Amino acid sequence: MTDPNNAEANPLREGLPRTRVPDPCAVVLFGATGDLTHRKLMPALYNLARDGHLPAECAIVGYGRRDWSDDAFRSEMETSLKSAKVPDFDVVWPQFAPRLAFSGGNFDEEAAYAKLKTKLEQIDSTHGTRGNRLYYLAVAPEYFATIIEHLGKAGLINSPFSEGPWTRVVIEKPFGHDLKSARVLSRDVSRVLDESQVYRIDHYLGKETVQNILALRFGNSMFEPVWNRRHVESVQITVAEEVGMAGGRGAYYDTSGALRDMVQNHMMQLLCLVAMEPPVDLSADAVRNEKVKVLQALPQWNDDDVIKNVVRGQYSAGSIQGKEVPGYHSEKGIPPESQTGTYVALRLTLNTWRWAGVPFYLRTGKRLPKRATEIAIQFKLPPTALFEADTEAAGGANMLILRIQPNEGASLAFQAKIPGSRRRLQEVRMDFRYGTAFAQPPPEAYERLLLDVMLGDPTLFTRTDEVDSAWRFITTILDAWDRGKAPPVPYPAGTWGPAEADTLIQNDGDTWRRL
Repeated sequence: MTDPNNAEANPLREGLPRTRVPDPCAVVLFGATGDLTHRKLMPALYNLARDGHLPAECAIVGYGRRDWSDDAFRSEMETSLKSAKVPDFDVVWPQFAPRLAFSGGNFDEEAAYAKLKTKLEQIDSTHGTRGNRLYYLAVAPEYFATIIEHLGKAGLINSPFSEGPWTRVVIEKPFGHDLKSARVLSRDVSRVLDESQVYRIDHYLGKETVQNILALRFGNSMFEPVWNRRHVESVQITVAEEVGMAGGRGAYYDTSGALRDMVQNHMMQLLCLVAMEPPVDLSADAVRNEKVKVLQALPQWNDDDVIKNVVRGQYSAGSIQGKEVPGYHSEKGIPPESQTGTYVALRLTLNTWRWAGVPFYLRTGKRLPKRATEIAIQFKLPPTALFEADTEAAGGANMLILRIQPNEGASLAFQAKIPGSRRRLQEVRMDFRYGTAFAQPPPEAYERLLLDVMLGDPTLFTRTDEVDSAWRFITTILDAWDRGKAPPVPYPAGTWGPAEADTLIQNDGDTWRRL
């Protein structure tokens, strides 16, 4: 097969430096007929191949419950990639298509795994993949343990302690439904796999701005000295979504809700990166050790603390950008009596030397006015007001804003004197955008994360003790809600959430940032 890094064989690589390329391997996509494979995984693998990041000896095997041939699978993926408008399709597809193969069967069917094993052995011979395996579980959570168990029984898992081929398994979220189920899943997984073989994926960690939090803090001498309780007044983390229950997602979402769907994974990871101590180096365990310490410093709440510090909301009918949208109870698949929260706001503090007393405000919700994710670090006011504020709202506090999506980048808000004889201040900004600064958009999160799995770098993946510590905190809130504490309060679709969330932050003399 053509070497994608060879400029003569691949004209798209001409003039570009060679990159670190993984070992030969076979990538097996469980759930290959599903939405995630079509929308994210296959375009990501295609782009990795296009950019020369895949080894020449790499094959992609779809596993699903449909009775497809290799050619049928290729035809489906060709349609998906064209729909995704991937670049240079006419040039790259003829080289990419021969990498694709398919093996059909149910997830609990022993004979299907024997068939998969035969298929992979043939691919080792024809594609030179050398027995290295990456299994991606793009399936419903109830199949995680089943698939891993059958892979083990079929002899499709290699020991990480031998000199032979490697095996790595990617598990999509959610990893558990609460602390108890997460621990059961961890136990089931550990019966077959070593922790070093497990890659629990959170696509937020593949976003360049998320990774840039570490670079911003630890690669610049100007930020780290003020990154603490002496200089930081508060931190806001917002994940806002316009969408509701489109695409038939309602039945799944009603079993999850905003707290499980966003806070337990994405927002806890953002919190960790903002609040963690400097690691001794950027190795996977050094970074993850510090993240775990943040999660272990989360408050230990009782029911009264949950009522005081958490607001749960549920959207009612409203309007977004002039379009009328239904309330949550009117969405397809949602029971009329559902108490599932589509919005949650939290106020918490961390029991650490660096952050003691600093409030962290987290909010996320469906059917909000716009799609946006950002982290806002507000610094303390100067000790004495020497200048006039241009408006009553201009308090003079500096703020660092990290934009995760859309328009990935960062901006620093500070005060500058308005021209004229008066000593008046007005807020101005220094702005950085990835697309502008680097003359190209950042890669998709799944591209970076898939490449890291193939390279054997688990830095951006969550470890079992991270999962356990996050669920311990989240389950405390869930248990309080199950006891009837803090039922969801309504908020109209198209607004920024319930009034109670505003009160939560106003009690500290603060307000939510306008996005």
